[in-house]
Amino acid sequence: MNFAQTYQYSTEVSGGGLFAGGLMIVVYLAIIVAAIVGMWKMFEKAEEEGWKSLIPLYNTYTLFRIAGRNGWGFLLLLVPFVNVVVLLMVSIDLAKHFGKSTGFGVVGLWIFNVIGYMILGFGDAKYVGPKHQ
Repeated sequence: MNFAQTYQYSTEVSGGGLFAGGLMIVVYLAIIVAAIVGMWKMFEKAEEEGWKSLIPLYNTYTLFRIAGRNGWGFLLLLVPFVNVVVLLMVSIDLAKHFGKSTGFGVVGLWIFNVIGYMILGFGDAKYVGPKHQ
């Protein structure tokens, strides 16, 4: 194969590749919308304004406060390895403040957080508030 043939071969795009790429974009956007809607509803149940879920960093700060943690504790997410433990603890606290189990905090909010936010936002869970109230 000479250069011209290689260039022509490398610039061809198959229809299947375009379809798969387009499908991935649609799925990705659907997951983002589901995460936003779930977090919005969860914030409203916790008596916070839903729009706070739209602003990066501020939504994490608010999530820490809903979980009964120091709002500025979200800065610990910048520390490698510590961030994993902090997110696990916040997920468990968040589950408990919505009357759910530790298992729900680990599986539903730490591992599958989009689904967990949807369950908290649209399910029958009630926000009982942080420990110190």
